[in-house]
Amino acid sequence: MSEQGAQSNLQKVFESGGFAVTGELGPPKGADAETIRAKARLLKGMVDAANITDNQTAVVRMSSIAAGLLARQEGVEPVVQMTCRDRNRLAMEADLLGAWGLGLRNLLCLTGDHQTFGNHPTAKNVFDIDSIQLVKLMAEMRDKGIFANGEELEGDPPRFFLGAVESPFADPISYRPFRVAKKVRAGARFLQTQCIYNMPRFKEFMVKLGDMNILDDVYVMAGLSPLKGPGMAKYMAANVPGIDMPDVVIERMTAAGAGIDDKAERSKAWKAEGIKLCIEQIQEVREIPGVAGVHVMAIEWEEAVRPIVDGAGLLPRPQPLNAAASG
Repeated sequence: MSEQGAQSNLQKVFESGGFAVTGELGPPKGADAETIRAKARLLKGMVDAANITDNQTAVVRMSSIAAGLLARQEGVEPVVQMTCRDRNRLAMEADLLGAWGLGLRNLLCLTGDHQTFGNHPTAKNVFDIDSIQLVKLMAEMRDKGIFANGEELEGDPPRFFLGAVESPFADPISYRPFRVAKKVRAGARFLQTQCIYNMPRFKEFMVKLGDMNILDDVYVMAGLSPLKGPGMAKYMAANVPGIDMPDVVIERMTAAGAGIDDKAERSKAWKAEGIKLCIEQIQEVREIPGVAGVHVMAIEWEEAVRPIVDGAGLLPRPQPLNAAASG
């Protein structure tokens, strides 16, 4: 397969100068393929690709690779996630060779949440390598055709469009741009951030990346997550590492439901405000130099993606994946 033929739609959007949009598709805690298909149908045509999470928050779910293939069959290009928590390099290399063989073209490399945060806290972790080392391993497999041990692959190597993640506001904050630089040097081509709510601080982060001459070598996607209500905002502020939730955001969400006694109507008002806020955030990050796209994390709320992307003026998207095309 030629290099051009191996390119993902997401990569083509970036390289053509477009403003990319990705979403999130969480696999079920079960084996029902229809769950994936139904979520994919909600995202089709709304995003250029969708992240397929890999045992997110250390909770057992359907395989990212298997779910990614199901999403692809529905016409949604997957971004396969691979965490280093659950597999050694032998298993990761084997799984990713299979993913490429199945026609999956995007790979997001993560170290992974510790297993004590999930539903199998006594499970043994692996952490044979971390996310930066995984990016480097897959970049060398792509560019040199070698495994982690230096042995040559048989035939053409997988040429994933490699991505990484970053949390701009996680401690130590001053180290974050340097960690991004490490990931880019290792071979990451795109970067998705943790949820952004404090726009002034995110602008400062992007300026630092620019000052370090990083932005010429990586496509940065601002992570945005629509809020379902003030309770979600307060929970994220208190419990999710790396989240900087300004008080004004919580106050705005609270005010949206003020004076509404009916629980269902109040929830509806909160969700509408969350969607409106996310649209405003997209419009704001589009004006920040170096931001090449947005990653919309509508967690278990895929229905919100269409009004967000449409409201932000990001439709129609480029030609979606032809599910019938060969891998």
